[in-house]
Parts: sequence; C-alpha cells; structure tokens
Amino acid sequence: MQPDSFSLPTPDSFAVFPYDPPYAIQTELMRHVYSSIEQGRVTIVESPTGTGKTLSLLCSSLTWLTDERERARKGKLAQHSSTSGPDWVATQAAEIRRRELEAADQEYEERLTKARKTEANLRKRARARRTISDPTEDDFDDNSFLPDNEHEEDEKDNYSVAVRALIANGSKSQSSLQGEEPTCTKIYYASRTHSQLTQVLPELRKLKFLHRSMSSPVDGTKDEDAEDCSVDHRGWRTVSLGSRKQLCINDEVKCRPGDLDEKCRELMEGKSAKRCQYLPPIGEELPMIDFRDQILASPKDIEDLATAGRNAQTCPYYGSRKAIPQAELVTLPYNLLLQKTAREALGIDLTGQIVIIDEAHNLIPTLLSLSSVCLTSGALSTSLTQVSVYFEKFRTRLTAAHALHLSRLIGFLNALQRFVVNWRDLRTAKSQNAAPTTEVLKVPELIQQLGRKVEGINLLEIEAYLKRSKIARKISGYSDKVRENENAEEGARGTRAASRTTPPLHSVEAFLLGLAGAGEDGCLIFALTGNSAAWDVEVKYQLLNPSNLFRDVVNVARSVVLAGGTMSPMSDVTAQLFPYLGQDKLSTYSCGHVIPKSHVQTLLLSKGPTGAELEFKYDRQRDRQLLTELSQLILNLCNVVPGGMVVFFPSYSYLNFAKEVWSTSQVLQKFGAKKKVFTEPQETGMVETILRDYSAAAQTSPSDPSSKKGGALLFAVVGAKLSEGLNFSDDLARAVVVIGLPFANKNSPELRERMQYANRIEAERQVKRSAGAKDAASELYENMCMNAVNQSIGRAIRHRADWASLILVDRRFSSPSVREKLPLWIRDGVVVCETFGQSMKQLGSFYREKKGFCA
Repeated sequence: MQPDSFSLPTPDSFAVFPYDPPYAIQTELMRHVYSSIEQGRVTIVESPTGTGKTLSLLCSSLTWLTDERERARKGKLAQHSSTSGPDWVATQAAEIRRRELEAADQEYEERLTKARKTEANLRKRARARRTISDPTEDDFDDNSFLPDNEHEEDEKDNYSVAVRALIANGSKSQSSLQGEEPTCTKIYYASRTHSQLTQVLPELRKLKFLHRSMSSPVDGTKDEDAEDCSVDHRGWRTVSLGSRKQLCINDEVKCRPGDLDEKCRELMEGKSAKRCQYLPPIGEELPMIDFRDQILASPKDIEDLATAGRNAQTCPYYGSRKAIPQAELVTLPYNLLLQKTAREALGIDLTGQIVIIDEAHNLIPTLLSLSSVCLTSGALSTSLTQVSVYFEKFRTRLTAAHALHLSRLIGFLNALQRFVVNWRDLRTAKSQNAAPTTEVLKVPELIQQLGRKVEGINLLEIEAYLKRSKIARKISGYSDKVRENENAEEGARGTRAASRTTPPLHSVEAFLLGLAGAGEDGCLIFALTGNSAAWDVEVKYQLLNPSNLFRDVVNVARSVVLAGGTMSPMSDVTAQLFPYLGQDKLSTYSCGHVIPKSHVQTLLLSKGPTGAELEFKYDRQRDRQLLTELSQLILNLCNVVPGGMVVFFPSYSYLNFAKEVWSTSQVLQKFGAKKKVFTEPQETGMVETILRDYSAAAQTSPSDPSSKKGGALLFAVVGAKLSEGLNFSDDLARAVVVIGLPFANKNSPELRERMQYANRIEAERQVKRSAGAKDAASELYENMCMNAVNQSIGRAIRHRADWASLILVDRRFSSPSVREKLPLWIRDGVVVCETFGQSMKQLGSFYREKKGFCA
C-alpha cells in the first residue's frame, strides 16, 4: 500500500477510451472500478452485454496501473530527495536515481524491440524450417520410477530444477547479463474459457495508450538533451496462460495415448536425447529468455502463442510461465487462478495484484466443482492394486521415510475399500425391491467408521507427502510401463493391445487431498451406480462453502473485481463468497443498459388465453390442460413476434414431455405453420448445426422487421447449452420467453446438504431475519433459480440498436422477492399483466412501434 500522501484521485474521464465520448454508464463503471482498485476493495459489477464491459474493465484497470507506475517512480525519487544534507545534494541524488530508472526502462524497451524483429524474421522462415526428429524411447529402467530421496523432494517438484529456475518469480539469470528479473504490479484477467479470453486482446488493442518516451522525466519537465521518441504503444506486456493440451507443440507426444501432462514431465526431466527438443538444454537459459521477450513484445492469445513457439522452436507452455514476472497483464482461465496448487505450479503470486474475473456469474459453481472429487469403487480398487504392487516391487530400495508413508497410504486405502464394499453389499441387499439409495457422511464420521488404525493416521501428513514427493506420478508411470510391456508381448503373439487409459491414482490423490483439508465445510456422498448385474459405488467429496477456497485469493490480492453481464441477484454472491468482509471492503455496482428504454419490454404473465392461472410447479408439469393453455399462449405470441423467438423451458424432461403431447395433438404442426420450429439438442455435437439453421430461418425482411411472415421458433432449456454464452442479437431473438421458474431438484443430496449448511451457518451467526423473510436455505434455493433465469433472458439485447421483448410466464414471477432479483436494467420497466389480453395489447403496441426500424 502507498502512503496517503500518494493516493490516486479517481479520474472524471478516461482519455484512453477509444470512443469519444463514452456512454455515461461506461464512465461510471470505469470510475467505480478505478476507485475500488485504489481503495483495495472487492467489488461486484454488473454490465449488460453490449455496454462494452471488457473494454471498460481494461481501460479503468490499466489506467490505474499506469498511474500506479508513475506513483511508484515518484516514491522512489522522493526517497532520494529526503537525503540528509544540503538541498543540492538531495536534488543531485534524485536526478541520478531518475536517470538510472529511465536507463533501465530504455534498455528494457530496446530488448522488446529486438524481440519483435526476431519474431518477424522467425515468421518469415517458419515454412522453411526443418522439423527436428523426436528422441527415441529407451529401455525399461526400474530405477527411473524410484521416488526422490527425502532431502531432494523439496528441490524436485513437478518441474526440474533447471526449468524451475527459468520460470520462478524473480529468479536470477545465470547465463545472461540481465541479472535479477524485474517484477511489477500486474492485472490477472480470468474468464471461464479460452474462447472468452480471446475477446480480451482485440479490446486491449483499441485503447489509446501512448508509450511515453523513456527519457522523459516523470515530473513532466523537458530534458533538453533527450530525443522525443514517443511512439504508438505496441501493447501492454501481456501473457496468455493455458494448459499443455493447448500449448504443447511436440506433435509426437500429443499423438501418444495416455496422460499428456505426465509425458511432458518425463521429457522435461530427461537428459540430452531424452529431453524434449523444444526445451533448451539444462544450464542454457538464453533461448528461453529470448522467447520470453518475444512473448512480452506484443500481445498474443493462445493460438498466437503456440504459433510463436513453433516458429521459435521453443516450448510456449514453459515460455509463457517464464514471462509472468515481467508481464503487466496476464490472461488465464478460471481453474488456473482459483486452484492454489495450480497457482503454485505456475509461480503465480497474487500478493498486491489486481484480480479481474469476467463472466463471474459462473464463479460459485466453478469453485464448488473444482473442489468436488468423485471416486468410484473400481478406481479405488485399481489404485490400491497399483500402490501395493509398486510397494512390493521397490520396498527394499525405498528409504525408511518413503516406506513408512506408503505403508500408511496402503493401510488407509485398504480400510476405505473394505468400508465401500461393505456399504455396497448392505445397500444392494436392501434395494433388491427398491431404488438404490445414497448416504451422506461427514469426514470425521467416515474416519471413525474406518477403524482405529485409520484414526491413528494423520491425513495431513499423507497429504503433505503426496504433494511433496509426487509419488503418484512415479506409481502411475510404473503401472503404465508395465502395461505397455504386457501389451507389446500380447501384440507380438497376435493379440491386439488394449489402449492405455489415464491411471485412476490421481483421482485417489485428489480425494485424499480433499479429505485432509475438510472440516464442517465439506461432506461425503455415497451413492450406488450401475445396475443389479454390476453395482458400483461412487464416493463424492462435496465442498459446501465456496468462500473458503476463494478467500485465499481475496486475502492477498490488492483488489478483486467480479464482473458479468448478469450478476443479479448480487446478494447471493456476497452471502456465499464474502460473508466475512465488512462494508468498507466490499462494493457493488450495476450499470444500466446502453439501449433506449423503449427498446426493451419486460412482461410478467400470470394468466393464459382462457384465463387459466399459469404456474409451472414441478407437480403440475404433467398437467395436459396446462400444456394446452401454454400452446395457445405460444401460438398467440407467434402471431405478433417477428423474426426469431426463443422459448426456455425449466428442464429437458418438461420440454420433451411438451413436445410429445403437442406432437400427438397436432400443435407442433400449428407452430410450424407460423414459424419454423427448432429444439435444443441434448447432444453437444448438434448445437452448431441447429443454431446455423435457426439463424437462417429467423431472419426477416430489413424493410419490414415487424412482418409476421416467416421467422423461427426455438425451444431451449434454462441452464443448458443455449442459455449462456450465446448471442441471440437482432432477429435471432425479438422475444425471449421463460416458462416457469427453473428450481433445482431438492432431492439432490448435494443441494440438500448445501441448503442445510446455509441454515446452520445462519444460526451460528445469529442472523436476525425480518418478519416474513426467507431462511438462508430458501434464499439460496431461490437465488440459484433466478441466476439461471437472468442468464437466459440476457441472450437478447446484445448491442445499442437491438430491441426485444422479455416475457416471463408464471404467476410467481410477480412476487416482490422474485422481481427484485431481476437485473437492474429491466427491473424498473417490468409490466405485470393481470390478463392475457393486456399482455397481447402491450406486445402489439411494442412491435408496431418497431415497424420499419432497421436494427
């Protein structure tokens, strides 16, 4: 933190924003983000699609980073200005320090300029480059699978010593003259997928930052001897982080069956001919340093990074990690940021840094998913066999410490397997005439039932040993090698070798890591799977409190920004992720939309065409009369809605039942006479085809966008493939209809445990509820539902000129508790229709106003 005298005032405007003037809501959003970063707060911001969310986040955060860099420089000069003695001595000391800083900056810029030229030359020669042949496999050597000695384990992590030195934050270069690598304050920009991250760099290039002359004094005065060399900014020092699967350029390794991560580590740790040819020899750091400078010289997304690696014949996976310390902007997917083990492996230190998480409406489900581990009884049995075989093979060559840890691991796995088998036998005996059952246990309950020997085992010690020694890799590697030899012998005898699959020991290790850190925030769910011919048991460790995992990020980062097009209801995010933060450390901001209010219409329908009440509770979803009412409602909408209309059902089962009933009663044919009908597929591979055909059918005549002829009708499911991340702009969605409230299944053991946990925590905190207020479990349940609804209705209205109707069909949408959880930009304009006739009148008026409007 900087002293108060150096605090940064929030700008009234942002000159680097590419569009002049920005919308008022964009300026407000940027000021809020800038202020939150400066004050070190966590903030949740909601910015609907089409409002320039990504651009605003980058502009505000990078503006702060620029100001912070100047503040840090002034702070360094101020330290020298305070030197005791005459004023002229202090002035001279500050001047010397200023020139040293500028010289270092100038030298660094020259290196990046050289790297840009090198990269350009490599691209020109890329086609002519000869591919180096891969190293050949050597003989099966048992000794290579022995674990490292105890004193070596801390040195040899999942990277070799040499590679760790290359990528470690602040490591010293021993084969170059650059000394200690500079580090800087940086922005970590995370999103759910790499496809979403690819949208960041094009927005980054729009910003009008200029790279001020390195020889210009920071106090704004002119250096008479310096040449004015201000040039267009070539891009912030940016690095994109990805997985080996996305960045590996060793095609031979990628084509082999098995675990790519393990194969990469084997080649990385190998020597001479066994080492991956895209990694420099041990002790020769210069090629990796040169490639690091190429990465930082100009922004590159994952595909650009892989291409640059091929051109430079240097591994982009490790090269990107080498670039982290000097990068100012790091883009990465959720999982690499949220998992502590992933951050440690990459050398990511979030202390004092800015973390921006885009598409943050997925953050809570992602945190719960990353911490949940499923282990089948089959995987447990196979893993126990692998560990036991390994232990018997190498026990005479293991150190006493390794032998002790492995024997404890085997004892624990043996006890767990016995418990699982007994549990399965008991449940299958009881369920011969009934459905398979589940059981929920707390971790201490399970440990107690595993027996006294296991109770005496310290799971934290096993967890620390597995993490430190990486013994699971050795055991899995040995098992793979044995299987390869066996398959090779079978192949020689004319027997087809079985394809190798990833060993299950890693899931066992993840399961043990979960147990070791579990407390009251986690539970174990045992469930029967399969059928009476071959029952299996699935044991799932379920995290109940996502805030603990995310707290590791919040506690060390300077500021955390959670951003999304739809973050409502924000109260759910704050309650689940930040219950421990005071109001002074947490803020929220929901900006309006850039579209005129007349471009969006939100209707809440409580009654159908015949006056029947519309309520699509689960126990009424088999009501054929209600489906008949719904079909008449949709037919009436087809008569007035031009172009495309997307209708979201609460579940696949209800959608399929409706289609079955409507097909029998010829209603689907009636829909088809109005609009071409499409249905969201349950198979992922069919989504692109359906969307392409729907898009073609939905288009209307530009001269008459309100035409009732033609168009398309798409039936989809809330929370499924088409409810998130897709752009139904313009004619693709002139209306979005949501049928019912998509409440999750309360019978799910995972959801039931989360709800019980929410009430338990509320009771422990002695939270006082107002009269008539829901308890914490009910709030959680309703918030999950409304979050899914908000994502679905957010598919429409994707730019300033867009327009559409949002139609919510269920009387429960009219309740105040539900309405207040709609996004702010539509909440104030909601119209509650008491009759169906009123809704049709509202719709007719809206679309008549849009007649002749060219989107």
